[in-house]
Amino acid sequence: MLQMPMLAGLCLVVAACSTTPPPAQVPAPVAPGWQAPLPHGGSVQDLAQWWTRTGDPLLVELIESAQALSPGLAQARSRIAQARASQVASSAALVPSLDGQASASRGLNEQLRSTATTAQAGLQAYWELDLLGGNAAAKTAADERLAGARVQWHEARVSVAAEVALQTSSLRTCLLQLDVAERDARSREETARLSALSERAGFTAPATAALARASAAEAQARQWQQRTQCDVDTKSLVALTGWEEPRLRARLAAQPAPVASDALFAMAALPAQVLAQRPDVYSAERDVAAASADVGSAQAQRYPRLSLSGSVGAASVRTGGVTTDLTTWTIGPLALSVPLLDGGRRAAQVDAAQARYDEAAALYRARVRQAVSEVEQALARLQGAGERNAIARIAAEGYRASLDATEARWRSGLASLVELEDARRTALAAENALVGLQHERMAAWVALYRAAGGGWNESSTP
Repeated sequence: MLQMPMLAGLCLVVAACSTTPPPAQVPAPVAPGWQAPLPHGGSVQDLAQWWTRTGDPLLVELIESAQALSPGLAQARSRIAQARASQVASSAALVPSLDGQASASRGLNEQLRSTATTAQAGLQAYWELDLLGGNAAAKTAADERLAGARVQWHEARVSVAAEVALQTSSLRTCLLQLDVAERDARSREETARLSALSERAGFTAPATAALARASAAEAQARQWQQRTQCDVDTKSLVALTGWEEPRLRARLAAQPAPVASDALFAMAALPAQVLAQRPDVYSAERDVAAASADVGSAQAQRYPRLSLSGSVGAASVRTGGVTTDLTTWTIGPLALSVPLLDGGRRAAQVDAAQARYDEAAALYRARVRQAVSEVEQALARLQGAGERNAIARIAAEGYRASLDATEARWRSGLASLVELEDARRTALAAENALVGLQHERMAAWVALYRAAGGGWNESSTP
């Protein structure tokens, strides 16, 4: 048994050592405000689940279905379970461990020179005194990684919601453009029919009638091309949501796209507030803290380690009808393990942990810069789409009026077919641009939703 002076000396040796991990937080300064204007001053509703306020129940159902089926969310939940298991394992290193042992045997006992039955049972305890905080640092690293894994689950939900919203908007835009293409094809077909009648009556040159037929054929080809694109978009949405295609087509036909709102959710005026809601930034920050704790844990391995063990046991020996019981217990040894020669292995582990910390810190700063840039770009696109919307509407209405007037003049013989086709082509391009701009604006809102973190906060993680 160790004497008290020796025990005190061991404690002093261990206490003289210390670990100095790098800081768990690193600075990543950001601008005091956004350079791009906020949509409507950010004076609309909350960011999280903004799709429930669009007046589009189909979009809500599609997002819920996609999130229920998403492999990304399943993977995120698996990572949470793994991180939680690692946290439990690291926590166990801070408390004593207790193992039970039992055995029984029968054979020749040399001392008694007879056959004997021996049974033993005992408890073995072990506890490493974490004087330098190495095990506590390992638990801190596990805690930080669990926090990072939990927030990645929310990031996966945001990604799925954004993807479904974009695909739904793309499909509905395609269907609107298909309607434009069908109306254009019918109009050109009617023009070709009238030109053919006029040609047979001798009032229209064959070349002019041929131009009308070619224009109608071109419109038919464009219509089929647009229809194919809509079919592809539909099948992509089916794959995302798991819906049956006939059901999806029926719902799309029964529920046309609602009028897009000018403002879907609020945006914080300060970049720091938005960054605090970014799951990836939070996760990167947790990675820095975990890497810092890993450095402290690796440093602790280079210093002496103090452990205490003990045991309690009972044995029974039966031979010749006589049973002998034995009970033993020990406290100790109090063991001190001092690293001497390891070929530089422990020092290399510290260097590796420090390198991982430096990498995590650099990635965190880069993630902050990227997050700010993504928000700024989304705000700029949203502002641009909003400014162009009114202009595009004026252009589409003007070109449509010009087409109607030119068609009336053509029917009266006051305009050539070339003039009519030119007016029709211009009006078609303007109308398609207006429809496409609606999708562009929705895409900008979705990009802003992702860039702003999807309304995450620490209480929203599983």
